[in-house]
Amino acid sequence: MFMKKKKAGFTLIELMIVIAIIAILAAILVPNFLKARAQGQLTACKSNCKNIATALEMYASDNGGRYPSSANIKNSLTTGNYLKLIPSCPAAGTDTYSPNFTSATTPDAFSFYCNGTNHAKAYTGFNSVGANFPQYFAESGLVDHP
Repeated sequence: MFMKKKKAGFTLIELMIVIAIIAILAAILVPNFLKARAQGQLTACKSNCKNIATALEMYASDNGGRYPSSANIKNSLTTGNYLKLIPSCPAAGTDTYSPNFTSATTPDAFSFYCNGTNHAKAYTGFNSVGANFPQYFAESGLVDHP
């Protein structure tokens, strides 16, 4: 008589090897995915900065070349239909732009920055990147790293 030995499933060693391979792949892919997400949030933040700067330029062209003062910049842009609302930073999830607008004593220039602290994950080549980036200046435009 010929008897066949039934194989019911995988052995413990086979399962451990598969789990080890999956763990190695996850260890490689997860940091890259997190960096890509942080880079996407930083890009969206830069885009928001450009939109705010465009609204400030439109405000200035309608008001004799003068930018709004930093105290009422949010109201000036939203009530004047330059922006429907001040965009929020995708990395912080809150309105990080409006409290950080600054303007000169005579409002002939403006600068502002995002004070979100989550952008440091997206920067490469910098050991310590603090808050306040990306920054936008009326004269030089977007500055996205220190």
